[in-house]
Order: sequence, then C-alpha cells, then structure tokens
Amino acid sequence: MGLGQYFETMWQHVRAWFINTADTIGITDVIDMLIVAFVLYKLLKFLRKSRLGLVARSMLLFVAVVWVSGWLNLMVVNFALSSTLELGILALVILFQPEIRQSLERLGTGNLGFLGKGSRAQETGAVIAEIVAACLRMSEERTGALIVFERKVVLEEEINTGTRIDARVSAALLENIFFDKAPLHDGAVIVRGGRLAGAGCILPISDNPSISRDLGLRHRAGIGLSEKSDAVAVMVSEETGSISAAIGGNLRRHLAKDTLETLLRNELTTEDEAKTSVFQKVRGRKKSS
Repeated sequence: MGLGQYFETMWQHVRAWFINTADTIGITDVIDMLIVAFVLYKLLKFLRKSRLGLVARSMLLFVAVVWVSGWLNLMVVNFALSSTLELGILALVILFQPEIRQSLERLGTGNLGFLGKGSRAQETGAVIAEIVAACLRMSEERTGALIVFERKVVLEEEINTGTRIDARVSAALLENIFFDKAPLHDGAVIVRGGRLAGAGCILPISDNPSISRDLGLRHRAGIGLSEKSDAVAVMVSEETGSISAAIGGNLRRHLAKDTLETLLRNELTTEDEAKTSVFQKVRGRKKSS
C-alpha cells in the first residue's frame, strides 16, 4: 500500500467515525462538551496567571516522562517515577495549601479572579494619572514610597502580609498611606484591577549582587518582586526623592513625570484597552467637530 492510499484509508475511517458519532450526539451532549471546554479554558487561564501555573507545567512534563517510560517498557524507571509522582502530588497539596485555600475562598464568595474582566482603558489611565501625581508630590517632599501593580501573576501571598484594602486609587490616599507617621508607610501598596488591594505589604528582597550599594531595602524589595513575578514596582526614594521603576528585575532610575507616565501606560495598558482608548479619542474628536 502506497502512502497516498494509506492516508486515503485513514481519512475514510475518520470520516466514518464522525458520521456515526454525529448520529448519536444530542443537544445535551453538545451542551455538556461546551461546559467542560469552558471550565477547562478558564482553569488553564487561571493557572497561567498564578504561581501554580509554573508548577502545573512542570507536573505535566513529569507525567509525560512517566508515560514515555511506561511505553518504552522501562519498568524500573517507570516504577521510580510513578512513586515519586504520587508523593509529589501529596507534597504539592501541603506546600500550596494557602493558595488552594485562597482559591476556594474566592470561589465561595463569587470573586474568583479568572472569571472577571480587566479594567477599561479610561479607568487605567485615571489610575496612572493619580499615581503619577502622588509620586511627584512625594518626590518633592522626600516621602519614601513603594507602589506595586499586579498583572498576570496573582500577588495574593504578598497582599496577605499586609492590610487588605479595597479602595479607589487616589493621590491623596497614597500620600496619607506613605506619610512617615502612618502605621502602613513602611510596606508596599499593591494595586489590583485599578483598585488598592493592600497596604503595608512585605515583598521579597532581591539578592542580586549587581544591585548598586546605594539602594535601600525599598528598592531591593521592588526589584525582588519584579524578579519573581511580572509585576511593575514604582519606588520613591526617601533620601533623594528620585523616582524609579522595576520591571523584570531591571531598574530604571531618575524618572521624570512624562517618562514615568509613558512607562506605566506602556506596561499596564493591554492591547485591547489601547485600541479602545484610540477609538474613544477618535469618537470624541468627531463629536467636538
């Protein structure tokens, strides 16, 4: 049998299977499959945004290796890996117990992150404007500040180290939080979905030896979190008033107002929001004309 005949035979089998299956599928089967597909899509999207996603990818790779070892009849290797996998799943449940509990709590309150929608471009722009105004004022007054913007990676663990806040972002509120006599001024503020989610939060300190020695704990904490997540951290130096931003472990220092605003817009505005913003501007010009 030639290669062309082989593929033609395979196509006939697949076609016959689809025809036979289509005759037995009812409307409830279609609804059933759509619900499962929707739940799997949302679950994968949620895992992609959380730290559990990295572990899930590693586990899938490990499972694939176990399957390949069984398929190749590598009995000793397969037994060792299967035993490790069983213990590993139990260890992961214990290790990530806080994250699992938080996810279940959010599910129970109907506030599961992967079911929500992101903030609109107009709201994002207003939040950025308030934060830039606060940073400029705190820079003039030499008030130290550390503001973190949560993106795809959920910062639930960091928020839990501080005081939970659910408030609209405003320059006045940020200045009050970072006032040197305020109880929460020492920690970081975390912005989630355009709102203040937590204050006085403790962040991981970077151990990168190449960081300049003149940078204090505030800057090292901002860099440390940006190394471990996709968050954007903005710092105001208490000693010099200089404004800095950390993204992906890289630090940009001595940012002017326009530079800071442009950087935050580029990093925090999604492609869809940018398109919406452009559309709104064009529509506003047409109305004014």
